[in-house]
Amino acid sequence: MAPPAGTETTGVGRLAGLVREARSVVALTGAGISVPSGIPDFRSPGSGLWENVDPMEVAHIDAWRADPERFWHFYGDRFTTLRDKRPNGAHAALVELERRGRLDAVITQNIDMLHRKAGTERLVEVHGTIEHSSCLSCGAQVPLEETRERLAADPVGVPRCDCGRPLKPDVVLFGEWLPEGALEEAYALAAGADVLLCIGSSLEVHPVAQLPSATRAGGGQVAVITQGATPWDSRAAIKLDGDVVAELQALVAAL
Repeated sequence: MAPPAGTETTGVGRLAGLVREARSVVALTGAGISVPSGIPDFRSPGSGLWENVDPMEVAHIDAWRADPERFWHFYGDRFTTLRDKRPNGAHAALVELERRGRLDAVITQNIDMLHRKAGTERLVEVHGTIEHSSCLSCGAQVPLEETRERLAADPVGVPRCDCGRPLKPDVVLFGEWLPEGALEEAYALAAGADVLLCIGSSLEVHPVAQLPSATRAGGGQVAVITQGATPWDSRAAIKLDGDVVAELQALVAAL
């Protein structure tokens, strides 16, 4: 199918050309892809999650250990905020690219489950997921809805394991290592990609910020689809900084 007339010289048109010629395309997504779903990102002035709190005080593994009540006050609010959020057109566009055989996988820094809800089949969650919480004492795992129920029922707002210990959401907190298997898979996908689509990510959080370098080292191209500046803007083959839903829907249409 020919691309819409006039798109060949636009940024989206040039990106469509790269995707069309690529043997392997992989997407790396950050908080910006979920903003149209009503989920704030971390650093935007006036709305970011870290605007009025120090993440090292509320989202560090040591904070969870030292003061689970304060930790869960912050994370409980996040759980409530995420409860009714739904995938947006950007998530759906990636599902459509995967369905057409144009996208091999999605690597996401997000914990919000929206790629999963949208229908992405090969999903690598390098920062974990809120889908369940675990007890670090006995190893028990509790699904999200049950975690919410235990959170609401506890007198001080700390969801607890049956053994009595506080639960920890299965997300990567500051001070924790990323899950080894997910990180290895992400690096393998990025290194083998002809095109890495970096979508809604500031590309500043390591080690995930090193994935574009893995793609370039393997001979691939990096495309950045993110509002605001990133360290890769001058090195990317293409930088699109429009609305992420509009840009990805235009990419699908151009293919």
